[in-house]
Amino acid sequence: MPRKAGDGRHGPAAAPAFVFGMGVGGFVDGIVLHQLLQWHHMLSHTEAGNTTTVPGLELNTLADGLFHSAMWVLVVAAAVLAVRARRQRRVSAGWRFHAGLVLAGWGAFNIVEGLVNHQLLGIHHVRDDLGGPLAWDLGFLGVSAVLATAGFLLHRNGRTLAKQAGVPQDSKYAD
Repeated sequence: MPRKAGDGRHGPAAAPAFVFGMGVGGFVDGIVLHQLLQWHHMLSHTEAGNTTTVPGLELNTLADGLFHSAMWVLVVAAAVLAVRARRQRRVSAGWRFHAGLVLAGWGAFNIVEGLVNHQLLGIHHVRDDLGGPLAWDLGFLGVSAVLATAGFLLHRNGRTLAKQAGVPQDSKYAD
């Protein structure tokens, strides 16, 4: 007999927390590294995005704004997915399940962003203001891999605890 979408037997939805983690990871990168520390901007390692010129700073301000807009879209998408999961009675099993997926999404986003923007396209590096940016890029990827792995393990632990305890997924007693 096929399962109905709203019967809650499909297990808790993972996508809302994972997508939220991707959006938050991008926001932290943009706010901390681009704006507060000013280590780099989206196009700061390109000729047109030279941060020592006014046109370069204007281009980077636009590119950073587009990047933040994309992160906002991810966070809104996560909210939509969360509402959909709630309607399907597939809310997160508990804090470990949810927080683990947020951390895994954050780490995964950083890995993809680091590989694509830093290594493949070379449009910026973690530290564009110093010589030898590869060490900073590799450190960023390493920390991101640890974040993604820790998040996955925390998520898996939360999922296992909920199954062992037989706690309903929307219970206030789930981990």
